[in-house]
Amino acid sequence: MRSGESVGRSLAWAVAYPEGMVKLSKFLLVCAVLVATAACVLVGITIWHFGRDLPDHQQLAHYQPTITTRVHAGDGRLLAEYAAERRIFVPIQAIPKPVINAFLSAEDKNFYSHHGIDPISVVRAAITDVGRLHANRRPVGASTITQQVAKNMLLTNEVSIERKVKEILLATRIEAALPKDRILELYLNEIYLGAGAYGVAAAALTYFDKSLNELTLGEAAFLAGLPKAPNRYNPAHFPQAAKARRDWVLDRMVEDGTATSAEATLAEAQPLEPRRRQEAEQIKAPYFAEEVRRELLTRYGE
Repeated sequence: MRSGESVGRSLAWAVAYPEGMVKLSKFLLVCAVLVATAACVLVGITIWHFGRDLPDHQQLAHYQPTITTRVHAGDGRLLAEYAAERRIFVPIQAIPKPVINAFLSAEDKNFYSHHGIDPISVVRAAITDVGRLHANRRPVGASTITQQVAKNMLLTNEVSIERKVKEILLATRIEAALPKDRILELYLNEIYLGAGAYGVAAAALTYFDKSLNELTLGEAAFLAGLPKAPNRYNPAHFPQAAKARRDWVLDRMVEDGTATSAEATLAEAQPLEPRRRQEAEQIKAPYFAEEVRRELLTRYGE
């Protein structure tokens, strides 16, 4: 009754004082316009301030990842490997679909529909982070694959608002400059997946001694679960955590429609068994190998 009486009084006031209602509406409209204008100005100033000294994202269009240099003896045996990062570059067209689908489900299921940032994931992560901050835990974030490319290849891992804003600005610029497949190609070949392996091809060899097209669905899901915390999900040290993470990725793939329930159930039933990479027969000639390295450095540079 009180609610009905209140509404009735408000309607009666509006009928009795129509000019007052018009003035109130105009006042609220002006306030809304002022707030929207202030917000636009604030966003513009933020973009201008943090966008002044951003790295050149155009370099990614012609970027060539560092790969391993292998030196062989005259009879074909391996003599030495030189690499700052152990990586095997694989074009996006040669990466099997199950591997791509696993990483999209684990890291950024809306990759092909967003424009660098995923607003829904940002809101979800912000709600989660409120509780994590009260517990003094690191925020989870909501970085898209494009944002991770910006961070890993153009920025640093510093946890700060400034770095996050720059990451978002770069992600939108990268999306405008590069096709989606090129961005995904950079990501899958650059991402660190633990045990000294950079990129999916090197990780497949490191953990399972397999090429990408030999991986099972469960093995692809395991690799896709590594970017979040490669060391924490290393199956040699934390087998239960690694299996739980693999199964989580498989469940996400079922939700996204890139794997059937039967396929995921079969993959989850299989044990997670890493297999040490069998290196090719290598000649033990460290002094000669070092001399070759110096000669290569003199001729071709770092």
